[in-house]
Amino acid sequence: MAEARQPLWRKVPIPSSKINPYRIVIVLRLVVLAFFLRFRVMTPANDAYPLWLISVICEIWFALSWILDQFPKWFPVNRETYLDRLTARFEREGEPNKLCPVDVFVSTVDPLKEPPIITANTVLSILSVDYPTSKVSCYVSDDGASMLLFDTLSETAEFARLWVPFCKKHVIEPRAPEFYFSQKIDYLKDKVNPSFVKERRAMKREYEEFKVRINALVAKAQKKPEEGWVMQDGTPWPGNNTRDHPGMIQVYLGSAGALDVEGKELPRLVYVSREKRPGYTHHKKAGAMNALVRVSAVLTNAPFFLNLDCDHYINNSKALREAMCFLMDPQIGKKLCYVQFPQRFDGIDRHDRYANRNIVFFDINMKGLDGIQGPVYVGTGCVFNRQALYGYDPPSSQKRPKMTCDCWPSWCFSCCCGRHNKKSKSKQDVAVGAFSGLTNKKKKMMMKNYYSKKAPSPVFDLEDIEEGLEGYDELEKSSLMSQKNFEKRFGQSPVFIASTLVEDDGGLPEGTNTGSLIKEAIHVISCGYEEKTEWGKEIGWIYGSVTEDILTGFKMHCRGWKSVYCVPQRPAFKGSAPINLSDRLHQVLRWALGSVEIFMSRHCPLWYGYGGKLKWLERLAYTNTIVYPFTSIPLLAYCTIPAVCLLTGKFIIPTLTNLASIWFMALFLSIIATGILELRWSGVSIQDWWRNEQFWVIGGVSAHLFAVFQGLLKVLGGVDTSFTVTSKSADDAEFGDLYLFKWTTLLIPPTTLIILNMVGVVAGVSDAINNGYGSWGPLFGKLFFAMWVIVHLYPFLKGLMGRQNRTPTIVVLWSVLLASIFSLVWVRIDPFLPKQQGPILRQCGVEC
Repeated sequence: MAEARQPLWRKVPIPSSKINPYRIVIVLRLVVLAFFLRFRVMTPANDAYPLWLISVICEIWFALSWILDQFPKWFPVNRETYLDRLTARFEREGEPNKLCPVDVFVSTVDPLKEPPIITANTVLSILSVDYPTSKVSCYVSDDGASMLLFDTLSETAEFARLWVPFCKKHVIEPRAPEFYFSQKIDYLKDKVNPSFVKERRAMKREYEEFKVRINALVAKAQKKPEEGWVMQDGTPWPGNNTRDHPGMIQVYLGSAGALDVEGKELPRLVYVSREKRPGYTHHKKAGAMNALVRVSAVLTNAPFFLNLDCDHYINNSKALREAMCFLMDPQIGKKLCYVQFPQRFDGIDRHDRYANRNIVFFDINMKGLDGIQGPVYVGTGCVFNRQALYGYDPPSSQKRPKMTCDCWPSWCFSCCCGRHNKKSKSKQDVAVGAFSGLTNKKKKMMMKNYYSKKAPSPVFDLEDIEEGLEGYDELEKSSLMSQKNFEKRFGQSPVFIASTLVEDDGGLPEGTNTGSLIKEAIHVISCGYEEKTEWGKEIGWIYGSVTEDILTGFKMHCRGWKSVYCVPQRPAFKGSAPINLSDRLHQVLRWALGSVEIFMSRHCPLWYGYGGKLKWLERLAYTNTIVYPFTSIPLLAYCTIPAVCLLTGKFIIPTLTNLASIWFMALFLSIIATGILELRWSGVSIQDWWRNEQFWVIGGVSAHLFAVFQGLLKVLGGVDTSFTVTSKSADDAEFGDLYLFKWTTLLIPPTTLIILNMVGVVAGVSDAINNGYGSWGPLFGKLFFAMWVIVHLYPFLKGLMGRQNRTPTIVVLWSVLLASIFSLVWVRIDPFLPKQQGPILRQCGVEC
């Protein structure tokens, strides 16, 4: 009992010996940066004025970007949870389990690009999670209305009857069979059950047969009949036209008789495909997620829900318990909108050439935000508070009573402070507050009773509510008008509205007719349900950007909600990432375009939400998330300047004085010190940090640049850009996708920059050789900047080369040959020497 009363989690601040030097260096770097920029502005390079002006503008922008990125990291924290205390408090022996129910959302669009076997593994890891079975429900959104996914989930439900009891009996990790059986570890370690080996072999055979059945479905789906798909009972598949089909819901597990091989109950598994009709805007993933929110509210109405992409499986079976340590905490649980977990990935090579793991973002930036108001929502691996997503404000904190001194006699206060007047005023306030509280309570009870009574049939009688109010008193009138406002806000579904009024442990309202729930669930996913409501504006996932995750989290933080970053020792979720260069750039392009869309919308953090409850450092962080694509323009210019300087003999920096040299050295030392101290408190390796720096340049001069222009075209010109779903690899060949070369226009700018800077280096060295010893001094500064560009683009160059250990020898030979020829021709032409006009005049040596 004493253990159960202990906190479920604690905040572990970064040691002062690590964080204080980091903060000091940030301040020093800010001071040095100010003096450096002052020097750059006050000392123009007159012989290269245009280049100097461009470089100074770029440097000022980089300084502002650094401030936006750095200062939200001022208060980084770590958190640790205590799962044993959670069990002791909410899962006592002999008492009902008090853990809150959780709905899990899985979203998918195209089963041919997102392999069904990957989705099946994600679903299996959810069904076998270490959580009370009756409190877990899995909803799979099929936004492509695919019969392939429908049949896949049917096979998955059958295999789950074998897989779930096997996982829970032997406590295996992870509980996605594909990734469990592919582990290269000793699976006998810590397994003392003698029957384990036999059962594991049998289960592996069952899984191989399951994969064969799924692959057969995939092969069949690749050849669609002319008349369309037909289901097993002979009826046409309703989703044959993916853009014009009714809403579909199928409950596979969770109903009567859906038991595993040991006769135990299984979690609920529900297939959902929302209605789509021509002429309606469906809002892509955000619209599909909002449909899942309504369906789950009608069928199960868990107070919390977890959303996952179809390729992100549960890697830690206790992940839901980790989140509950925060969401069920009596101190902060009611004020949390979500608990965000970091994204971790499988199938990435050890060197992580294109920074796919995003270690710097997840282990540095997100921990910094956790110390302010909370991490941003990153689209997957997030457990939400349902009430926060409904657009409600967080509960207000009750102010503590003021401390008074009892060492003075009471008559002293009555004389000096007007105690009598204050007392009479407080009584009046108490009376008003009590009446207000009673009114709200009665109003809420009336609304609950109203919607519970009206729940079995749909409500379409807003006019009836508007008319005939003469016979009601003021309280009943306000209640009926509140009912009207609820329907205008949430849509015309009494079952759903009644579910929004349920607090604490969630669940369906009392008196709900369970027989009509499926019919009501079909109603809430109809394509016209959201019209004239606040869905996508103030409720649910927010529309208006392809990165709906950033926008959704931003709206909740503006209302005053807080979020928490949970990093368990064993990663909670793992997924797959596009690891070849082209797919990675397209992924970054999508993220950057979403940021540009938010920047040009009314939800831009630069001007939205003032007067609300968004903290200033949190606003800086959100501003950074939507401004960073615009850094691509100065970055492209700054990467081009070194080549131009080498080819023209000009330079952006005039001759340095001793004082100027000190500022340059101080700036570089502060940059190095900031990086080292950041790695020290975060635990990130220097290799991950360097890969992140390299890909910041690669993505900046390609994907971010294209995103800026596409965003301008979309917002100003109305030219929409469609995105294809990133392919999820299901190939067994390890890192086979890394060396695939897919040509795309995104590769043109970085390729051009590499060629320009290489040519510039060759030209600069050739010029120095030709002009003698005196020209080597000015050359070093130009070469330094050019080599900075080439080194940062080196992973991109390797991507162009193809397979790492199969670089064609002919490519190397031709590169060396062409460079040599170019150097010799350049030296012979001498383009930097002035060409004399007229006859050649030579000094005669006689003093005339």
